[in-house]
Order: sequence, then C-alpha cells, then structure tokens
Amino acid sequence: MKRFYKDAGYEACANGFSIHLDGRPVKTPAKASLVAPTEKMARHICDEWLLMDDVVDHRKMPITRFLNSTIDAITSRRSAVVDEVAAFGQTDLLCYRAESPHDLVQAESIYWDPPLHWLFEEHGIRLQTTKGVTPLRQDERALTALNNLVQSLDDCRLAGLHTATTISGSVVLGLARVKDAIDTDTLWAAAMVNEDHQSAFWGEDPEEKKRRENLRSELTDLENWLSLL
Repeated sequence: MKRFYKDAGYEACANGFSIHLDGRPVKTPAKASLVAPTEKMARHICDEWLLMDDVVDHRKMPITRFLNSTIDAITSRRSAVVDEVAAFGQTDLLCYRAESPHDLVQAESIYWDPPLHWLFEEHGIRLQTTKGVTPLRQDERALTALNNLVQSLDDCRLAGLHTATTISGSVVLGLARVKDAIDTDTLWAAAMVNEDHQSAFWGEDPEEKKRRENLRSELTDLENWLSLL
C-alpha cells in the first residue's frame, strides 16, 4: 500500500507500548491493536515504518511482521502452538543419527550432543537418540516435561521458538537459542549438518542455495526479534 502517514510513534499502555501512525493506533491484519512488549521494540518498529518511502513494503519490516504474527497467530491460539512445537520432541532432528560415513557421524555428535546435554542438565529432560530412521519412542515423562517447558515461555519467545523449530526441525535447538544457550550461528550450523554434508559431496544447486539463503535471513530476523525482548 502507499504510504499514507507522516509520522510514527508509540505510547505506553496497560500491556506494553502501542504503535501509532499520525497519532492513530496501528492494527494487526486481524484488527487487534499493535502493542510491543518493550519500549526498545516499539522504537524499532516505528523506525521500520519511518524508513518506508512512497510504498509500505512489509517484507522490509521484519519486526512489525513478527509482532503481527505473535498477536494474531500465537496469542490467539497459544495452546495449539505449544502442542505443535513440543511435538517436535517425538521426532527431533537431533535424535536421529547417521550410521555412516564417519565424518558425518562425527559432525552430528559435535553439533547435536551439546544441546541435548544442555536440555538434560538445565531442565532435567532427557531425549533418547537412535541410529538410522526407525521411529524412536521417547519417554512420555520427557515429552510432558518438554511441553511444560515450551508452555512456560511468554508469547513473544514462543513465537521465536516456533520460527527456530520450524527452520531447524528441532525443538531442542529452538529452545537452546531462545534461552540463549546457543547463538544463531551455532543453531544454523547444527541445523545444516546433514545438508552441508550432502552439498560437499554432490554440490549445491541454485534453488537449494536460494532456499538456504531465505532460511538464514529468517534466522537473522529472529535474532533481531529476540534482542528486542
């Protein structure tokens, strides 16, 4: 849409900081009030709106999009999102290991063992691992504890966890990132272990390269989102 406003600002409200354009409150696509949880995020979102030229391009407003999604798709259906994300624990990427070749087995161990150890040491949740792709039945107590851990996150961090888990295929990596146990580069390296191995062997085609660039860009947006909470 064309830019229709001159100024962007925010003001404190009961549950955070409401975003305004020319003094009028901004609404999400679902018509809820756009309210940032922190002043730092509100200031950043206002900057995104002010940087628009003649046309408002939401692709260039990642934090605004993140907040819209949090309010419209996370807060309104929180229980379903918690269950969806926690369900990754049943088939988590980190739990299914290659049997060969040796360099891949070693890389998986280097990148995947530490997050699993962190999950057990910090939260008492132990997920089992297996070789190959045969379905692994995780302990129900571990899965319940994992669900409770996801449930304990606020809506904004739950939104971040949803993004990290979807990109990586691992709720363990997502939790480790959201709770600052690993950084974004480490999450990316761990998520791409198998793909990096395949690319080194077969080469990377242009479509695959573009897909990876898009995913990495999403993680950069996630990193910025978490830094504003």
